[in-house]
Amino acid sequence: MMTQKDIMSPTIDDPKSRLEIRAGLENEYSDILTAEALSALAALAGFEDRRREFMRARIDRRAKRFLDRRPITFLDANSTIEGTDIKVQDARDGKFDGSEIPTDLQRQWIQGTGPATRPNTPIERSLRNVAYALLSGADGWMFDGEDALGQLSTMSLDNHRNLKLAIAQDPMFLTVAEQVAAEMNNWSQGFFERDIVTDWRKQLNFTTKIYRARGLHLDDRHIRRADGTGIGASLVDVTLYVVNNQEALRAAGSSVVLYLPKIQTAGEATLWGNMLSALEAHLSLPDGTIKTYVLVEQLEASFQLMEIRATLGRRFVGFNTGRWDYINSVSDAVSWDEGFHNPNIDAIGMTYGYMRNYEDRVRRAVNTPDQNGRCALWQGGMEPNIPVGSKQGVAASMERAVAGAQREQQAGASGKWVAHWKMVHIVRPVWEQAGDANQLGRNFPPVTYTDTDAAGLTLLEAAPRTVRGARDLLSVALQYGNAFGQGMQAAALKQADSFGNDDVLYLMEDMATGEIRLSILWEWLHKGVAFSESDEPSGVSAGDPLTGTLFERLLEEEYDKLLAAGNRDVHDDSKTTTLPIARAIVAAYVTSDVKAPWYIDLLNINLDNDDLDEAQGRIEKFMTAFTKDGTRITDNLYF
Repeated sequence: MMTQKDIMSPTIDDPKSRLEIRAGLENEYSDILTAEALSALAALAGFEDRRREFMRARIDRRAKRFLDRRPITFLDANSTIEGTDIKVQDARDGKFDGSEIPTDLQRQWIQGTGPATRPNTPIERSLRNVAYALLSGADGWMFDGEDALGQLSTMSLDNHRNLKLAIAQDPMFLTVAEQVAAEMNNWSQGFFERDIVTDWRKQLNFTTKIYRARGLHLDDRHIRRADGTGIGASLVDVTLYVVNNQEALRAAGSSVVLYLPKIQTAGEATLWGNMLSALEAHLSLPDGTIKTYVLVEQLEASFQLMEIRATLGRRFVGFNTGRWDYINSVSDAVSWDEGFHNPNIDAIGMTYGYMRNYEDRVRRAVNTPDQNGRCALWQGGMEPNIPVGSKQGVAASMERAVAGAQREQQAGASGKWVAHWKMVHIVRPVWEQAGDANQLGRNFPPVTYTDTDAAGLTLLEAAPRTVRGARDLLSVALQYGNAFGQGMQAAALKQADSFGNDDVLYLMEDMATGEIRLSILWEWLHKGVAFSESDEPSGVSAGDPLTGTLFERLLEEEYDKLLAAGNRDVHDDSKTTTLPIARAIVAAYVTSDVKAPWYIDLLNINLDNDDLDEAQGRIEKFMTAFTKDGTRITDNLYF
């Protein structure tokens, strides 16, 4: 564990700003924290106060919704988008300049997602993550700096280092890539009876490199302002990625592409755009060089899709529909509504009620032309399956995965995401058979802004709410918190009752699924949600609510299952370290009368901490501060 004596570091003198880096890191990561990168970050540090204003506004809107018991609404058509001179109605009518779709983004049938590093792993082994990605046959790979990237120790900087080595095709990376290609073909010969990598050097240049920065709501763990206040992880991520890689990407004829996460409003999108324009100006790049996808992960964003497109203008290339984050945002946004009760998480697919309406709204928005007739891309959501398990289990899961891809392709998506390289060649044929590079400009009805449209974005439909569902929520939430504490922010998980059953496959879970599981549990407990079915072993009858007593019993039972599990499912060394901390966080979040906005906040303040007493103090500190006045403690407490 880091101690107080480790945290001091000299400041970086710069006339524009003063930054502070955690002790030793400026030298240890001199290849990433270069003078050029730090100069650019200092130039962008002026956006930090504005970022904080937006984050405070988020919490204030959330509190006001709860106080007034009113849902999110559409913007006034006659108003101006915050931070711009764009009229809302003009944005909705497409009266703005959008982006041409660059050549390397025209066909993005399959985008893989995952981090570029591993926890506590030598660089030669952690580089394998990037090699698997770039040899996978995916049209694009979104290297994740956010939901799937562990934040333990210096993992965020390791992620940037590995990307820089791979994009520059450093000899160390090429050696790793050659080894990985042979291993991938060994697997594919057994699964497909053919090689999937025929020319590994050529294959490295096939996949478009894309980077997802951390959201505006997170602070960086290693850099802050010299006055002791934090700096946005989003500012750090985009600066390090673009400064360190833009030259090599552009020399190779590749686009500089980012995924922007967790945007709630067009005003926040404007802030992102201003930050990226300032970075381009600092690097003497033409405005609009940096292209952006936007992840539609927040309910509020669905009320402002065209406005978000308009504010990002010539850098915006498309939206992505991500299931888990979006479910969490819906649950959180209507936490004030006693009548809103999500069903079991496995019932909330993309064709369910509010999810169906959300997806339809996105596809209409991207196919609304701008004033030059340009439309944008729609990238479908995540396929979390991994083809590892029994023959019967894999066959059934892969059949569901292909069916899901077919549904999205037919609905108008130009491609989708997969969470594991082994899935690329399983679902990519859906788009290969369709043949078209994309579905730009497909004809859908225009986006409308009625009360019915608004109601549809929180539409519930009949589906079960069961004790089994509650156990699933608890089991995976506990496992996820434990994995996070171990540095595995993306982890293959399944409910404890399925451990040892290879017919039930593990799913790749990331931060988003942890968030939604606790949101639904909070919702069920604090709204007295009735179970739709009896559960005799638990002594629950249909119509009984999830009470505090029952929650505590289920929590203890699911926790005990994890303690008894084998090392394959729950690492033995976590059972006395990070797993008890995960339990403490789950209990505090779910039982608190005031709902915390993010599970990740409580996990982040306990990174690099294995002491339960210390963790409980930090959890109490966070919940007390947030309950008092909405203050989120987001600083690295070791800094």
